[in-house]
Amino acid sequence: MPRTTRTITFSLPPEMAERLDGAMQQQGRSRSEFLREAVVRYIEECEWRQLLQYGEERARTLGIGPEDVADLVEEYRAEVGQTQA
Repeated sequence: MPRTTRTITFSLPPEMAERLDGAMQQQGRSRSEFLREAVVRYIEECEWRQLLQYGEERARTLGIGPEDVADLVEEYRAEVGQTQA
């Protein structure tokens, strides 16, 4: 049966490794579990920032400001509500 994970090796400064070990012990999790979740969260945060940046750029291009958001959300909800009815 093929392996479902890949082993990746990296180094940490001693202080960071100690903090990692303390945090994983406190949560009762393995180092792999802890680091997998940390990587997933970091990647999701990067993707979210990218999406926000795209939205800000599009809003600038379309001339949409913060003051317009509430009205646009209300319009969208009205449109979606009509199609679901």
